[in-house]
Amino acid sequence: MAAAAAIRTEEQILHWLALALAPGLGPRKCRELLEHYGSPEAIFRASASELTAFGLHSATARNIASGVSFEEAAGQHERLKKSGATLIPADDPRYPARLLEIYDPPVALFAKGRLELLGTVMVAVIGSRRATPYGKAVSQKLAGELCGAGVTVISGMARGIDTAAHEAALQAEGGTVAVFGCGLDVIYPTENRKLAARIAADGLLVSEYAFGMPACPQNFPVRNRIISGLASGVVVVEGAQYSGSSVTARLALDQGREVYAVPGNITSTTSYGPNMLIRQGARLVIQCSDILDDLPEEARVQLAATRKKGAGPVQQTLGGAEAPAATKELAKQIVKQLHADAPTPLDELLESLNGASASEAIAVLFELELMGLVRQLPGKSYILVW
Repeated sequence: MAAAAAIRTEEQILHWLALALAPGLGPRKCRELLEHYGSPEAIFRASASELTAFGLHSATARNIASGVSFEEAAGQHERLKKSGATLIPADDPRYPARLLEIYDPPVALFAKGRLELLGTVMVAVIGSRRATPYGKAVSQKLAGELCGAGVTVISGMARGIDTAAHEAALQAEGGTVAVFGCGLDVIYPTENRKLAARIAADGLLVSEYAFGMPACPQNFPVRNRIISGLASGVVVVEGAQYSGSSVTARLALDQGREVYAVPGNITSTTSYGPNMLIRQGARLVIQCSDILDDLPEEARVQLAATRKKGAGPVQQTLGGAEAPAATKELAKQIVKQLHADAPTPLDELLESLNGASASEAIAVLFELELMGLVRQLPGKSYILVW
C-alpha cells in the first residue's frame, strides 16, 4: 500500500525547493542541517553567523540567510504544477526508506508518474550504451521476467541496455522507474522522448535535479547512487572496463546492495565489466530465478505478500482462457497456502485445500510448476516462486 502524502502548504514546498536549490549545499550537508535544525523553515531563519558556526562556508551561509534561492524556488514550483510532477521531500512518507539508508540521499525528489512504485521492490537492470544484440536480448528477457514476478525495474533511460530494460518492463505491463541525470523536462537522449512519455504514463520518472538542468556529463555518476540506492539488487548486463554501470555496481556494494552480473563473450569489450564483477564476487546470472532467489529476505517476503493478495498471474494464465473456474480457484488456493521462505509438504498442503482430490491438486501443482510459480523440492514439498 502506498504511503499517504504529507499535507503541505505552498510555503512549506517553497522552503524545501529553496533548500534543494541553495548554492553551495550538497545532499550530505543538507541532511546535517535538517538533523540539527529540524526543518527547512528553521534553517532559513538562522543567521549567517549561526550557519557559519555550524560549519558552512561563509558564502554558503550568506546565501541561505539572504534567501537568494527563493526566487528560483518560486519558478520551480510553477513548473512543477504545470508539468503534473510532484516534489517529494526527504520527510515525506512517500520518500523511499531504502534511499534514506545511503550516505548522501537527495534532499528531495522530483517525480512524475506512478508514485506508488517508490514503495515496491526494485531491481536495477543497467549496462552499456553500446549494447550488443545479445545484451539487449538478455536485458529484455530479465526485465520482462522480473516484472512478471512483481518486481519494479529501475534504470537510467540511457541508450542500449537501459532503454531495452524499460521497454521490456512496459511491454510486460509491469512497473519501471527511470532516474534522470537532468531535469524531468530535459529528455536525454532525445530519441527517448516517446519512451519517457510512456514511462511518465505507466511508470515513474525521478530526478534530484530541478527543471531546466541540462544533461551535464558530471551529473550521471552522481545520479547512479539513486539507482542503486532505490534497488534491492543491481544487475549489470554489459559494460566496458570503466563504464557507468561499473560505477553503479561499486556504489551498490558500498550501499550494501546485492550485485549481479550476466557473463559475456570474453573477446567482447562490452563484456569486460560484468565478467570482472563476477571474478570479484558478483553473483552470476543466467536466468531470472538467480536474482529472485537471492534477493534480501525483506524483498522476497514483500514480493510473496504481493503475489498472494491477488494471485493475478494464476487467474490470467493457468490453462489458458478455457481453464475451468474450479481449476483456477484451486490454483489460487494452492498459491495462498504456499510460502516463499519455507517448504510445505504435499500432505500438509492437501489437508488445507477445500474439497479437492489429491489427483486434482497434483495436476494443478504441475501446471503451476510449468508456469514458474511454484517449485517442487526433494521429499514432495513445495515453495512459492515469484
